[in-house]
Amino acid sequence: GAAITVIPVANMINTSGYEQAFFVFGIVQGIIITCCALFMPRAKLPPGTKAVPRVISSKKNYNPAQIVREPLFWLIYVCFVGVASGGIMATASFGPVSRDYGLDKIPVTCLGVTLPLLTMAMSVDNICNGASRPIMGYLSDRFGRENIMFVVFMGEAAALLGLVFWGRQPLGFMFFAGMTFACWGEIFSLFPSMCADTFGSANAAGNAGTLYTAKGTSSLIVPLAAGLAKGGNWNRTFVLSACIAAICSCLALFVLKPWRRRFIENNNKEIEAQEAAAAAAAK
Repeated sequence: GAAITVIPVANMINTSGYEQAFFVFGIVQGIIITCCALFMPRAKLPPGTKAVPRVISSKKNYNPAQIVREPLFWLIYVCFVGVASGGIMATASFGPVSRDYGLDKIPVTCLGVTLPLLTMAMSVDNICNGASRPIMGYLSDRFGRENIMFVVFMGEAAALLGLVFWGRQPLGFMFFAGMTFACWGEIFSLFPSMCADTFGSANAAGNAGTLYTAKGTSSLIVPLAAGLAKGGNWNRTFVLSACIAAICSCLALFVLKPWRRRFIENNNKEIEAQEAAAAAAAK
């Protein structure tokens, strides 16, 4: 949706201003979402559906008030904040960066369409951002949440460092900007899934919503990018964002993974013991 609306939104902003663009596209999107929601059926899992072997899930269900009292939740929260802030700091800077580098109006042709580089890059970026979510969600189901987090968060760090070295070249800017979007957009599929695996599925929506406040928290760090980039030194912003992503990558694999496994196994043993006691009492 972001990819196909970048060009019409940009055109309306240029011709009618931000207020008109927000108003028109807000109304249109609201109508579309409301109409689609009226026809959404209630989802049901097919009988006999089994969990993916590589994903361990908790049998104990927590609610939002309970998860915020668990230290493990706050480690997950910190990783979410770190990756989101690194990605948002970088992507919020792409417009000013391309203008400072003199790249924004360079014509670029892709699949027979010629657009200014910044407009083309934003379309490509949003496609990468959207495509990475189901792909990385699928891979995390097969290979484990933290394993995929380690790979993609480290990929974000590499993409941001790529902007430091090759970001002043048109193709380098487009490629590494797209890779940055691809490697941080998937947090919106990985973290809600991890939250449900860890704290149970009964209150998954409320728990995921509580965890999602991490994105709002991460936005508080974004103004730091403007201060670091004072004088047009955008490399400092990219290096800081890369360091944050790399730290979160290591936290996910080496700290979060073993801690979460122990947490879920202990919860499952507790539930199984309670079930066994209840069954014995029933006899």
